[in-house]
Amino acid sequence: MRLGILISGRGSNFEAIANNIARRKLDAEIAIVICNRPNAAGLEIARERGIPLRVIASAGMEREAYDKLLIDELRTHEVDLVCLAGFMRLLSADFIRAFPNRVLNIHPSLLPAFAGLDAQRQALEYGVRIAGCTVHFVDEFLDSGPIIVQAAVPVLDGDTVESLAARILAQEHVIYSKAIGYIVEGRVTIQGRRVLIREDE
Repeated sequence: MRLGILISGRGSNFEAIANNIARRKLDAEIAIVICNRPNAAGLEIARERGIPLRVIASAGMEREAYDKLLIDELRTHEVDLVCLAGFMRLLSADFIRAFPNRVLNIHPSLLPAFAGLDAQRQALEYGVRIAGCTVHFVDEFLDSGPIIVQAAVPVLDGDTVESLAARILAQEHVIYSKAIGYIVEGRVTIQGRRVLIREDE
């Protein structure tokens, strides 16, 4: 399966996916990495690994016009599955319709709790005892698509936003590749809002 990975920043989830592919833990290939910020740290990861890379700067562009460029680039590279890995832009309905049930995102909370920005800060301020992360299909609304995999992370009494975020990120690196693997293996079925995962035979 050919993956298109969209990043905006440090690219740690992208790197974790690339590592799992290199270790043959994930039967996929990264067809293209697209970044909307020319100075993002994740660009160097792609360059070092020789992964095809395209910077399409988004500053000042209308969402629909920008997303058309993304769609064209992903189709040029014959991408099967689009993986958002810290991509800090909302995608248009046109983009979602171009790749139906083929866009994944990872979010640092146990959705539907604490959608949007600063999820770790939201969790601490609310006082929850359990936080975590979620891999989900992307629909036309913010952090609301069907959930594929989640991982729980305890919130400790001495946690800061940074310490909680670091422990959640470690789990993100595990479950994103797990979710991609389920799809690559053809084990995922969507029924309404529920994602059913067939047991490995």
